[in-house]
Amino acid sequence: MTKTLNVAMIGLGFGAEFIPIYHSHPSTNVIALCRRNESELNKSADSFGIERRYTEFDKVLADPDVDFVHINSPINDHAWMSLKALDAGKHVMCTVPMATTLDECRQIVEKVQATGLKYMMAETVVYSREFLFIKDMYEKGELGKIQHLAASHPQDMDGWPDYWQKMIPMHYATHVVSPCLGLVNGLAEYVSCFGSGSVREDIAEKSGNKFAVESCHIKIKDQDLTAHIWRFLYDVARQYRESFDVYGTKKSFEWTLIENEPHVLHTAKKPENEIAEKIEVPDFAHLLPPEIRKFTLPQEIHNAEHLSFVQGGGHGGSHPHLVNEFTNALLEDRDPFPNAVTSANWTCVGICAHQSALKGGEIVRLPEFTLG
Repeated sequence: MTKTLNVAMIGLGFGAEFIPIYHSHPSTNVIALCRRNESELNKSADSFGIERRYTEFDKVLADPDVDFVHINSPINDHAWMSLKALDAGKHVMCTVPMATTLDECRQIVEKVQATGLKYMMAETVVYSREFLFIKDMYEKGELGKIQHLAASHPQDMDGWPDYWQKMIPMHYATHVVSPCLGLVNGLAEYVSCFGSGSVREDIAEKSGNKFAVESCHIKIKDQDLTAHIWRFLYDVARQYRESFDVYGTKKSFEWTLIENEPHVLHTAKKPENEIAEKIEVPDFAHLLPPEIRKFTLPQEIHNAEHLSFVQGGGHGGSHPHLVNEFTNALLEDRDPFPNAVTSANWTCVGICAHQSALKGGEIVRLPEFTLG
């Protein structure tokens, strides 16, 4: 008989989307919910029929029936909540980013190593249908040798919760770092990043960052590859785009420039010119248990008005894949993808990139604890 894992959901805005997935998965059960706002907590718990309701995180951690926590709280809570949960003997799935300082990332990596518990950063992009499609082509040899990777994540954060105004663009860069490194199973060795332009005075004052755009090159460890990524959050006229481009010797994939238009696949046909075609990316629900396959579809989104879905296009059908990966990792007693070290590497790229930008593009090396 398969063990049922009990999860406590921490944060119920975006986090509420995962509750029906866990309830439908054959090996998981949402046993408790935690939210600071008691009326909102009760509303969510009533709608999903969940009895255990906590407004205090410490009380969740004291519940002996909770096997792991899935943290979807504001970004500044990610590190301390993850560390507290690990100290309490709970496995951790945490939304991105892992933390906002190198030291916090180091502490989580060391805590995981010391306790033997599992940690997974719930990075949506590496479980999106686009990434799975590209990965499938790459593993079949259809792309040939990869020559370069690129990713961009322009997003206007006006209208989002106020804490985003304190955010440095590269401190929330995992959506562009992860596909570049994840595809080739690589880790970042060092980065060079430039800041460009300037944000309005109130945003600069709140965030401590004056740059409108941060643009970074990543050197991938033990490979002849680099990746180029760029980010912005305010004061640039550009439609939301969470893109990933891959350039290979046989085929190259380029993300559409305009939302909801087809992506482009380039095929080398020597000695003739390259052939470009618009393509539709298939869903990859077949990789999942039948009970949760439907959750890759946009119509299954519980709160379609949440800005993360409006601008993120439902995160590429990634949510059930994230649930399934972490569940299987716990049941099989193996590291999830990404594990703590990889999560730290992906997160620290952005932190180091901002350090580089402040130094006019100087090379900044990733800390040793992120290199495996």
